[in-house]
Amino acid sequence: MKSIDEHIQKDQSEIQSAKAQGDEAKVRHLTEELHSLEEYKEHHPEDRHDPNALELFCEANPDEPECLVYDD
Repeated sequence: MKSIDEHIQKDQSEIQSAKAQGDEAKVRHLTEELHSLEEYKEHHPEDRHDPNALELFCEANPDEPECLVYDD
């Protein structure tokens, strides 16, 4: 995806498709991803890039070892 807005729109349409097919597992996965994307967008309104999975994880869990940044 080029932007977070495109990713959000894609997830919304895929959720509708998955609901129509009765794929509840995919609906749950996409709903969680959509929630993370919307939360990221809310906290970073000036940032339009499509965040990767690590960025979304660190947004929700900033104290995890994978997310800590050390200054030398």
